[in-house]
Amino acid sequence: MMDQYRKGWAFRYLREAKAELEAAQKMPDMAPNLLLEAIRKARNAVYYSLGEPAFIEVLIREELVKNPQTNDSVLKFLIEFESIVEVLSHAEEVNSAVLMKQADTLVNIATEYVETLTQEKYQP
Repeated sequence: MMDQYRKGWAFRYLREAKAELEAAQKMPDMAPNLLLEAIRKARNAVYYSLGEPAFIEVLIREELVKNPQTNDSVLKFLIEFESIVEVLSHAEEVNSAVLMKQADTLVNIATEYVETLTQEKYQP
């Protein structure tokens, strides 16, 4: 069962991720940075819904080294999410429209994931 502290942080990160998406639409010149931040915050929301984020990060990095082709669906999801964040963080040039769509999709997936784990609907 998830405690109120972690649930609060998970929903806070979702709110902030959605706010970053909205800001990116209003400020196209800053969109790549805002969208990357939205993706990171969505990832953090998922991490908080699973446990202590620092522990989750270590677990993912260790699993990537030991078993990158895991059959565990949750771990596979986390590894893929982390991989997307890494790729986008190091991209030299990005297409803002494509990144906007990816960020929106990832934030929506994170929202569904957090809602499932908390058994509570996201309320902006």
